[in-house]
Amino acid sequence: MKFDPPLITARLVRRYKRFLADVILEDGSETTVAVPNTGSMLGLTTPGSRVLLSRSNNPKRKYQHSLEVVEADGIWVGINTGLPNRLAREAIEAGLVTDLGEYPVIRPEQKYGERSRIDFLLEHPERPSAYVEVKNVHFMRQAGLAEFPDTVTARGARHLDELAAMRAQGYRAVMLYVVQRGDCHRFRLCEDLDPAYAAAFAQARAAGVEAFAIGCHISRDGITPHGLIELDI
Repeated sequence: MKFDPPLITARLVRRYKRFLADVILEDGSETTVAVPNTGSMLGLTTPGSRVLLSRSNNPKRKYQHSLEVVEADGIWVGINTGLPNRLAREAIEAGLVTDLGEYPVIRPEQKYGERSRIDFLLEHPERPSAYVEVKNVHFMRQAGLAEFPDTVTARGARHLDELAAMRAQGYRAVMLYVVQRGDCHRFRLCEDLDPAYAAAFAQARAAGVEAFAIGCHISRDGITPHGLIELDI
């Protein structure tokens, strides 16, 4: 995935109200930008950090810039939670996620469960359909180890329950974590930050839900999935 047009460099002043941040542009002016991330962004909101912004030409938008990438631990980290589905699809179609690339039909945003939409429904004429849920990951406390979630996510736990229900009906069910940082080669759950999510994950795995984590390379030019990383579960 390429950033087109190229991103704009700025410095972070502060993030607040979840969806907003103040930044200083290269010309020295300060502006407010949208933050496309509902999580805590733990470890990624240090004032003074270099950030990369996209710019919209939509005159109806209140904030013309959006925060896309933050520099942390000496690397670029993607924070836009609207991108992992696109990255996941690229990874699946490139054959990076086990045999999922062999499914000829990929349907995004399909209704399932009680009140949810699955990120991708994969269909194959000779195999059970595969329900694929995608989560964004950018949290790291220990070098090389990506963790999820960085805050409590009751919605995420519900998605695991619904995946387990689809598996019980005979379908494949897959949890795919997209790690938007290039310095991690392992993945694990943040049981200390959200024990309920970890419990739901354990139950889903016991029910036959598959789980994978895919690493990405992030640069000023774009984000590229590069392959699966080890699950430390």
